[in-house]
Amino acid sequence: MGESAVLVSIVATQGSVPRGPGTHMVVFAHEEHGTIGGGHLEFQALAHARRMLAGHTTEDRLRQVLGPSLGQCCGGVVNLSFERIHAADLSRLRQQMMPRRCPLALFGGGHVGKALVNTLAPLPFAVRWIDSRDEIFPADLPDGVECEHSSPVQAAVADLAPDSRVLIMSFSHAEDLDIVIACLKRQRERCDLPFVGLIGSQTKWATFRHRLQERGYSPQEIAHITCPIGLPGITGKEPEVIAVAVAAQLLQTL
Repeated sequence: MGESAVLVSIVATQGSVPRGPGTHMVVFAHEEHGTIGGGHLEFQALAHARRMLAGHTTEDRLRQVLGPSLGQCCGGVVNLSFERIHAADLSRLRQQMMPRRCPLALFGGGHVGKALVNTLAPLPFAVRWIDSRDEIFPADLPDGVECEHSSPVQAAVADLAPDSRVLIMSFSHAEDLDIVIACLKRQRERCDLPFVGLIGSQTKWATFRHRLQERGYSPQEIAHITCPIGLPGITGKEPEVIAVAVAAQLLQTL
């Protein structure tokens, strides 16, 4: 895209506001990318940016009070900056606006795994999707998803990125148990997997817990595994419903 644009950035805030400092929006003459929080705040920012594009103003700072005069009742204050940019700057801006993605390992390419990949795609996770069946992955993958065939599947645990969240939902309980054990071994050695979630019922988890105890894992170690997964109170069993509940739970860990 060769046209000029204006980078709108939140540089400081006070009180209750919809978005925080470091939030950006790129405004072109007839479209925009990103959001600084919506509502009348964003409407005014868009109008100011387009006045700048048209050469009608050079003012590069605005202070907006989110009160009755702006049609919003948040009560806070947002300080905005406006920077004129050109096509050559857009590559830099894409990197600047790209959210930091937390590493996440998803073991299992079944129905819930596929629903999760689509749900997680717009969220701040870099998904490493792992299965022992190489043919299981779809051809059309969202951005930020890396597929990996691993046999045995639990071998992939050893080189997961530090601070990875882990979700375990393979096609077999035997594989699930092998992955859980690999995660607990890694926790003993490095303690760098902040969340390890296992799909399943209370009955499945009771069986797994007993088997882990037989292998010498302490109650404190076993307690690091979350099973069942998903926010409590969301009871639907459809893959898409489970995916939303699990994604919300993962966001709470960030």
